[in-house]
Amino acid sequence: MPSSSERAPLAVTCGEPAGVGPEVVAKARALAAGIPFFVLGNPDHFTGHGVELHVIDSLSEAGSDALCVLPHDIPGPARPGVPDPAQAAGVISAIARAVELARSGEASGVVTAPIHKKALKDGADFPYPGHTEYLAALAGDVDVVMMLACPELRVVPATIHIAIDAVPDALTPDTLETALRVTHAGLRRDFGIANPRIAVAGLNPHAGEGGTMGRQEVDWIERLVARLAPDLGCFGPLPADTMFHAAARTGYDAAVAMYHDQALIPIKTIDFAGGVNVTLGLPFIRTSPDHGTAFDIAGTGRADPTSIVAALRMAWDMAGRRTA
Repeated sequence: MPSSSERAPLAVTCGEPAGVGPEVVAKARALAAGIPFFVLGNPDHFTGHGVELHVIDSLSEAGSDALCVLPHDIPGPARPGVPDPAQAAGVISAIARAVELARSGEASGVVTAPIHKKALKDGADFPYPGHTEYLAALAGDVDVVMMLACPELRVVPATIHIAIDAVPDALTPDTLETALRVTHAGLRRDFGIANPRIAVAGLNPHAGEGGTMGRQEVDWIERLVARLAPDLGCFGPLPADTMFHAAARTGYDAAVAMYHDQALIPIKTIDFAGGVNVTLGLPFIRTSPDHGTAFDIAGTGRADPTSIVAALRMAWDMAGRRTA
């Protein structure tokens, strides 16, 4: 695997200035030893967190000691807990700029601090449900999946940011097959697993229990999983209430769940502080902490940087595998 000195630094986006993003990014500098990264944002938003700032003009200046900030136009102060609509366009364009740097090879990957979707919609009419969908659009509308990962579990929701009553219609054979194929490819390319094992959750309680608690499993999910099993190493559908305990997790490398909370509740229960959001299927690396802007504690100094440190380390490891 190439050495750290042979790889470009990671690009970190500023996220919502009124949230905990500036604080956790600043704290991460001391905790992510040996990982070069720079943050795109307003340097003034990163003061007051007890870390040395280095405002850079060139990415060649990005190192692993001071917090390197590549200035990006996000006007006004960062007021904890009070998002400013005038900053929305800058927050969005910082994401696009980080993607450009990653796609050009000037950055090894992108690590995104949390955004606040309502603030972006109110301030700049942001049309996407979240980072995942925006990044897919920036990459040319490629097929992507959102994976949440920690050392004990990797899980992918086949449907993401939609209401629970919309899930049965949104969950189609094409949707599930795409999620399985993108997950399989991502496990091989980004996690170095030669022959991934993917557990598939059922949609209904007890995976439908033979059609008595819902028909999707017997009508099409079982056949789809069986058809793809030889190529993708998938199996199921399994009852979701029994597939996430410690012994069950030893039987697979990732789980594909059917909807947002079915996937995120187990991983946030297992490792709330250290989970990482990974977008699989992109032509560049993207990770993020698995928490939001946390307006309630922004500016208090109590934000936990564990998740963004894990996101930096995971992105850096992925960059090494892709370069190799």
